[in-house]
Order: sequence, then structure tokens, then C-alpha cells
Amino acid sequence: MPESIVMVSDVRVTLGGNPVLSGVGLAASKGEIVAVIGANGTGKSTLLRCIAGLQSLDAGRLDVLGGPPDDDAAFWRDVAMVGDEPAWYPGLTVREHLEMMRAVHDSPRLEVPAVLAMFDLAARADATPLNLSTGQRQRLSLAMALLRPSRLLLLDEPERGLDANFRRRLGTILLEYAEAGGTVVMATHDPLLAEDTSARQIVLAA
Repeated sequence: MPESIVMVSDVRVTLGGNPVLSGVGLAASKGEIVAVIGANGTGKSTLLRCIAGLQSLDAGRLDVLGGPPDDDAAFWRDVAMVGDEPAWYPGLTVREHLEMMRAVHDSPRLEVPAVLAMFDLAARADATPLNLSTGQRQRLSLAMALLRPSRLLLLDEPERGLDANFRRRLGTILLEYAEAGGTVVMATHDPLLAEDTSARQIVLAA
């Protein structure tokens, strides 16, 4: 039986008196990719924040990696997340961001030169994030998450700012991550990305 990584059952979240998630369920096993889809305002990002332990529940049950998610160092050793608010060090270059990520994590999945090539950042390795395009900054965020070891990858609209060619490549990168035993839960507006990764799709209704 596949190892359960994420189990969401009848989750309810209210923000500012407005229901954002109501009775939502989701399951993801080791080596699986799950795509959460739905219109803006249906709670996709909120669901990812719940799974990451960054948003409390009003009701329901949520287990991640065998227990409730907790925003602490032990949890984040196994979980990597790419959201819409990346934290950059303005004085560090692309290469230095990746080298720092490699230095603070034991047994990185990939080496810096390989990541620079994989995410089309080699030509911008000595640039700082503020001098990158929107798509390049998104590729750097993804590169930092994929370089480090993790068991669960949470992605909030990973296609944001990416051109069509790199969106297809991202599908291959995520499939390779899953084939190596990782689990991906992503919120996406891109049906092709969901199809390219053979993701099981969870639809959130308004």
C-alpha cells in the first residue's frame, strides 16, 4: 500500500468571517503529484498554507508526513514550498542563493551548476534577484526548492511568469522528483502542467 504523505479530511477555514474552504478533502501518497485547480478565490492557496502549517483550521483533520503540520525546523527539513512571497537577499546573486541553500541542507539533491543549467539560469548566475525578470525570479524560487532535499513539495502556481517552453520542462522536472519518491501538491491554473505531470486533479468549487 502506498505511503500516505498528505491527508486532508473535511477541512473548513473562515477568514474575516467569510468561508474560504468548506469540507475540502485531499490525499497524496509517496511518489504522487496532485494538482489543486479552481477559479481565483476558491481557496487553493489557503489549502496549501494549511498543509504547510501556516494557516489554522476551523474544523477538519490534516495529517502531513504522519502527523499534524507544524511550522518548525523539523517539519521544514522534509517540506519545501514555493509560494507567491519569495524571500530574497538583495545583495546575493543567483549563484550565491543556490550555494547558500546547498550549504544549509545536508545531502542536497542537485549540485549548483546542474541546477543553473536545469532552470536556464547559467547566463544570469551573477545577477541579483532585483535584476531578473519575473520568469527568472520564479525559476530561481523553483531551483532553490528543488536543489534541497525534501519529501514533500508544495507549489502555489509554479507556472507563474514562465514561458510555454519552460512550463513543459517544469513538468518533466516535477515528474523526475516524484519518480525519485517525492510527493508534489500544487495549486495551478495551467491544465497542461497538470496533464504533463499526470497529476491527479482536485477541483475546488467557488
